Amino acid sequence: MSVTIDITGLPHERITFCPSPLAELGAALHALAEPTHHPRLHAWTTTTTAALKPELADRLHEADFMWNSTRSDILLPARPRETLAEELDDLDRMDDEQFVGSALEISCNSHYRDGAPSPLVDERMRRRAQDLAAARGPRQAAFVERMLTDPPGTRAWVRRLMEDCDEAFFADTWRRVRIQLAADARHKTELMRRKGLAEAVADASAAMILEEDEQGSRIVVDKLIQGRTSAEGSAVTFLPTAFGWPHLFALYTPGWQPVIQYPIPARDLGGAASVEAVKLRLEAVAHPMRMRLCRSLARGSSTTSELADAYNITAPEVSRHLAVLKKAGLITTQRRGRYVLHQLDVAVVARLGSDFLESVLR
Repeated sequence: MSVTIDITGLPHERITFCPSPLAELGAALHALAEPTHHPRLHAWTTTTTAALKPELADRLHEADFMWNSTRSDILLPARPRETLAEELDDLDRMDDEQFVGSALEISCNSHYRDGAPSPLVDERMRRRAQDLAAARGPRQAAFVERMLTDPPGTRAWVRRLMEDCDEAFFADTWRRVRIQLAADARHKTELMRRKGLAEAVADASAAMILEEDEQGSRIVVDKLIQGRTSAEGSAVTFLPTAFGWPHLFALYTPGWQPVIQYPIPARDLGGAASVEAVKLRLEAVAHPMRMRLCRSLARGSSTTSELADAYNITAPEVSRHLAVLKKAGLITTQRRGRYVLHQLDVAVVARLGSDFLESVLR
């Protein structure tokens, strides 16, 4: 499975490598929300979380579905700017339907690749957004309801949240990482100029390749999902991130310019476990459907019905797969009101090897 971006006929000058402050803030917020995904950032996440004012931490929790289990497309700018303020200005110019539809990508669902209509104009998608938010908690449900009933007011709230994060911690962080990100982007650009796009793509991530044949040219991103889009008439933007590993994000929704956020080099994870435990866990994840379920469960907690809807299988089938994963000690379960939420135990899975962990989080 993979995400394929058709770039047939696209001039190489329309393919850019460039850092984005908004994209890096989104990656940093994800690291704060899911620190177990990013063990090498432990010092930064611990220090930053401890320094957050309770009021700001509370607001981040309220809106964390925009960067927790997935990454909202509005946080992956196709045209990076020099400053966060400029990129937030670009968001202000986006129409309400597009903004809300992107912001409410609460889970990696089966509608993304088809270009689902905005919940502002489609009642089915509106109910879906409300149900998914309700499974996350009352604060998230209330926030989604506000976004659906008052898009301009909620957009202003989101902008203030980003600006407050910038003042609280991100401005200093960005000053430190932007030099490294800009250097990486320049290196990739020069590599593309001297040795070609295939070399630059491969240097960005071993999980990406450039395919070229008589039918055209395609950037193929190795992921546990299937998706396809075309850059015809537009461009492709590569965004380096210091906070991203092991994630590799590809924006491929219809109507949006393709964007890929790739992590700059990071250390691998390691660990040890008994032979019997490893055998049981590897058998549990060897099933193709369970591996796909792990992808969702690694990005955030999900209910059985959410997983059934996302992968177009029945709830009993999902329950049987979850039982196998739970017996192997790979998932945790918690009850929140009438919802039972399941999540991959990333620390346990990490000990199976960084290759597996990276593939399900990619």
